Amino acid sequence: MAATIVYSPESVDHLAVLTKQEQTTIIDQVQQLLTHEPTLPSRKRKFLRPNALAQWELRLGDLRVFYDVTIEEVSDGDTKHESTTMTIKAVGKKEHNQLRIGGKRIDL
Repeated sequence: MAATIVYSPESVDHLAVLTKQEQTTIIDQVQQLLTHEPTLPSRKRKFLRPNALAQWELRLGDLRVFYDVTIEEVSDGDTKHESTTMTIKAVGKKEHNQLRIGGKRIDL
């Protein structure tokens, strides 16, 4: 079953700082790459060390998407299945060795 994607109010504000092309890239790639198996590490998906921002990072060139994954067991009468929800916590841009989220420099 496909994961549900939820953008936090903060991440929507972060998207507003980016160009229209960057916004489109992020929304399209999140839908394409994270709908199925969002917790499977790959070259673009990375599990982060514990931090205040998020559990996972998605790398899209110089763009970064930080997200958390919640998996719940849901029962419908006799059947049980897992419901996966991804919460996009922050969106930023990597410039050289600095990460900027919402126009502000962030240290992880």
